[in-house]
Order: sequence, then structure tokens, then C-alpha cells
Amino acid sequence: MSGIPTRMVVHALVREDGTVAGEELYEVAALLGMTDQQVRLCVKRLETEGRFTVEGRGRRAVLRLAGAEPGAGLPLVPEVEFVRHAYRQDRGLEPWDGLWHAFAFAVPESARAARDSLRDALTGLGAAPVQGGLYVTPNAIGPYVRAHAAELGLSEALTCLSTRDLAVGGTSDPRALAERLWPLPEIAARYGELRALAEQPAQPGRAAGLAHAVTLAASFSAAMLPDPLLPPELLPQPWPGTTARAAASDAWAGLGAAAPADGPRLFRLYGGALA
Repeated sequence: MSGIPTRMVVHALVREDGTVAGEELYEVAALLGMTDQQVRLCVKRLETEGRFTVEGRGRRAVLRLAGAEPGAGLPLVPEVEFVRHAYRQDRGLEPWDGLWHAFAFAVPESARAARDSLRDALTGLGAAPVQGGLYVTPNAIGPYVRAHAAELGLSEALTCLSTRDLAVGGTSDPRALAERLWPLPEIAARYGELRALAEQPAQPGRAAGLAHAVTLAASFSAAMLPDPLLPPELLPQPWPGTTARAAASDAWAGLGAAAPADGPRLFRLYGGALA
């Protein structure tokens, strides 16, 4: 997988004590196709931003996470709650109740930033736009949406409702609606990439194993974060997301078992998310 940000590699290699070994960082980054100059510039930016402190220089440096406890979250890990929900769906433990949840809002241009934030929250939670200011999803995300609207001071502007009778442009069949409202082929393609990577064995050696783990984590996030996690009842079967997540779970179990005792906390965080 190409296009992994260098700063993502730095965060992925943070150990339980909040440090990153410079030697390991440069070695893993090189295996991912990054130059020493890229790594140096990234480390400098992270230090300037106050995200890490740096002791020493180059490969002998030790980076220390600043302003957060060693067990804090990792930027490239999707919310554990939603990952677990996806795996429960895969096992048939989250059947759809047939309800569509709709959210509508009208926010003036003077509150554009808040309006955009609410819209981003809705799409981030998997809701699809139906028309201006109206979003719909088969998942019960109401508590999250209302909480975010309250934080933005938009509670009075938000309308929430649930219905079993939804038609969009004359389309009312649930599976046809899902195909119309969400880019299912694009989502399936990302899961195809994840499965292909998960089924590749890691090369021997500590650095190679870490590089494979970082790549798998990035690919998992690239597939999961844009996924609306539609119920299986609305998806083509067999759904690539189900098989890809199963392959990712198996691959991660193998990587975790072979991980060094002093390895990155990435293994603990992903091990918990995919359990």
C-alpha cells in the first residue's frame, strides 16, 4: 500500500512507554519506501508542533510523545466501538430492524463553520445526503448526532425522525436505496485491497514485521473509516467487507503473536479493536 503518511509511521511505532526509537523508525520507513530526508523533516515538524520531544539526532534519536499518556489513542485506529459493531454485523449479531433514521437541519450562513461540522459528523457516522440539509442512515446514530449538535449549539436547528417508509426519487426498495445512496462499489474495492494485503505473509525480521503491521493498520483504516457499516440486509452478498475484516483479524492475530515484547502499542490497540 502506497501513500502512508510519514507521521502515521511515527505514531504507529510509539511503544508503551511513549517513545519511538530512531533506528527502528528509519529502518521501517525505508521498507515502506520513505527516504531518510522525509523522516528527518517529519520528525522536525512533529517536534515543532509540540507533539514529540526529541533526544539525540538521526538514527540515534529517541522521540518521546508529548502531552499525552503512553496509552493514549492512535490517530490511525478507527473508533473501537464501531470496529466491534462491524464484526458483530459480520457474525449476524446486529440484524437490521427495518428503521431508517433521518436528520434534517437548516443553519444560516452566519453559522457556516458549525453547519459544516455537523454535516461532517453525519457523513463520518455513515449517513448519506438525500437533499440539502437532509441525511439518512439505517443505523441508530441519533445519540451521537444530537450530542454533536449540542456541542455546536445547533440543537434547535436539528430534526430527527425514524421511519420504515422511505422513498428517494421513486426508489423505495431498501437494497436499491442503499445502492443509490452509498458508493458501494468503491467501498467494496477498498476492502478488496485490504483482503489482498491481509493474505500476504509478512517477511521475516523485526523491521519487516513492523512495516507489514503499519501497512495493514493503514489499509484497515482506509477501508473502515469511509464505510457506513450498512446492515448485511442492505448489502450485496457475499459482501467483501466481511471477508476482508476476517482476513485482517487473522493477519493481526499472527502479527501480534510474533510481535516483540517491547514492540509498539499498535499491537495492543489493534488487538483490542479486532477482538
